[in-house]
Amino acid sequence: MTTTPAEATPPAIFVLEDDPEIARLICMSLAEYGFRGEHLSTGRQFLTRARQAAPDLCIIDLGLPDMDGMQVVRELQDGSPCAVLILTGRNDVTDRVLGLELGADDYIVKPFEPRELVARVRSILRRYQRSAAPEASAERSLARFSGWTFDASRHALTAADGREIGLSAAEASLLGTLLRRPNKILSREQLLGERDVDPFDRSIDVRISRLRRKLDDDPQSPRLIKTVYGAGYLFAAQVSWE
Repeated sequence: MTTTPAEATPPAIFVLEDDPEIARLICMSLAEYGFRGEHLSTGRQFLTRARQAAPDLCIIDLGLPDMDGMQVVRELQDGSPCAVLILTGRNDVTDRVLGLELGADDYIVKPFEPRELVARVRSILRRYQRSAAPEASAERSLARFSGWTFDASRHALTAADGREIGLSAAEASLLGTLLRRPNKILSREQLLGERDVDPFDRSIDVRISRLRRKLDDDPQSPRLIKTVYGAGYLFAAQVSWE
């Protein structure tokens, strides 16, 4: 039988949640919209599974029986970087900022609306798909700018002195988006995947700050990633893709 695009393998999403009822609701909601959800209930079980099979996205609860969810996010991004959506009962701003600092793409507080969860998942995956598009051509996977080199196929950032700077999947996706549209103002909506952005949503600001530190870009007077107040951000450098 001929395989059609609709029969392509659906995105795989790992769900780290210790409450079986919540996990069942999440997996059912994902399945309803064409995603493959795989439930894991402990942090160690999750990290082992993530090393065995690379998921397209992970939904991670912070309150776990064996370890803190933030530590899971940290170890995941250090070992097997991928898209991360934090889903938790913690509604503390410090937790939200820390999660984003560790490389999470988005953060939802319980109780949640399943349709919003799926919308956030779709938004994150669209962002990564756009970021990865040029990788289909090996001739366009390497970006050079201001002495730096970014290999989009490996999410690898290398300084002029040869140091390789570690990037989370979220950081690599954001940098790739900026590099593909240099010297153009990109709004928060564009950088976040075109979803509606709350005026108080500071997730992009946190990620931009993190990227500036890794690019040795002075936040008080940035040379590379400039803030355009009221409009968004602009990558102010010449970029050549190879």
